[in-house]
Amino acid sequence: MDLTLNPEHREFAEVVRRFAATKLAAGALERAHHHGLDRELNKMLAEQGLIGITIPEEHGGQGGDLMSAVQAIYEVALHCPTAADLVQAGNFGAIRTFAQYASTEQRERFLPGLLSGEKLIGLGMTEPGAGSAVTELTTTAKEDGAGYLINGTKIFGTHSVDADFFLIYVRFGPGTGGIGSVLIERGAEGLNFGQPTEFMSGEKWCQLYFDNCWIPKENVLLGEGGFKKQISGFNVERLGNSTRALALGRHAFNIARDYALDREQFGRPLCEFQGLQWKFADCAVELDSAQLLLYRAVTDLDDKGLPSAYNTAAAKLASNRAGFHAANEAVQVMGGTGYSQESLVEYCFRRTRGWMIAGGSIEILQNRIAENVFGRRFSQRKG
Repeated sequence: MDLTLNPEHREFAEVVRRFAATKLAAGALERAHHHGLDRELNKMLAEQGLIGITIPEEHGGQGGDLMSAVQAIYEVALHCPTAADLVQAGNFGAIRTFAQYASTEQRERFLPGLLSGEKLIGLGMTEPGAGSAVTELTTTAKEDGAGYLINGTKIFGTHSVDADFFLIYVRFGPGTGGIGSVLIERGAEGLNFGQPTEFMSGEKWCQLYFDNCWIPKENVLLGEGGFKKQISGFNVERLGNSTRALALGRHAFNIARDYALDREQFGRPLCEFQGLQWKFADCAVELDSAQLLLYRAVTDLDDKGLPSAYNTAAAKLASNRAGFHAANEAVQVMGGTGYSQESLVEYCFRRTRGWMIAGGSIEILQNRIAENVFGRRFSQRKG
């Protein structure tokens, strides 16, 4: 398998790199400590063609492949980590699931605003009693006349503070087959928001409460039996998580490398101390190895154009670990400077730590990998 970039991807990556270097790098530190959606930045990214890369042209997207989206996220993150979050949101996760399974009417109603960067879609999957055990969700959708009544709650929702509408996982009936999803617009009667809570990264989320929140049937994205389709798209979302973890680790690594070249202690540059050389050597190998696993996941696709569960699990596990280790070592190498908010290194440290939890914890990923190794499922449920 060829795990190198082809000429088209290399050219695209170079275009994104130049844009990020000239338009995004200068404000990267300020953006990292500004909490809240930068809608003007989102519009600028859309104008640059970095939103909707994997969405077909007939639906208003760029018609690109997964590798192009991964390269866009990676190159932007190397210059402005927070801008990469918007590129992620504009290509993977809720927007991709929506674009793939939405009806013509739903696409016409919502997709133009998303692709122009004027609107943002949020995701509501996790519940207080159902984190990694997503099939145990209890938020219900009960038929009511020409629509459905939604009752339940969601936590840790992506863009829950800022999103204009939400893709919400709900239960239409019992069992895994009863799980599907609906679209709920901000301002819908019966949708209430908890007080925003801040993650270690500085990002904010708020609990979503659905109290007899009525939606028309036209807002059902995937009805009963839709769970498997939704979760297959989740493998793709993990590629975005992996890419950002890898890129932020590389970003911190690069900053620390330059620091070690210039900073002198005891009369010589830090890079001449063997103990620090080994830190950089280990991180370089881990980052390069994770990147190859990521490229494998992006290029080794099934007949539906989707990566395998094993490849995405391996890529995310390796990228999460390598990214966090590189950022952690960068903080250590730079000492007080790396620990200070005057450097993006400490921000990269905080962000990469979160991705070892979000999108499938590293322990869940290890379970999935072990199942592939042994060729059998290992249920985590009691009994």
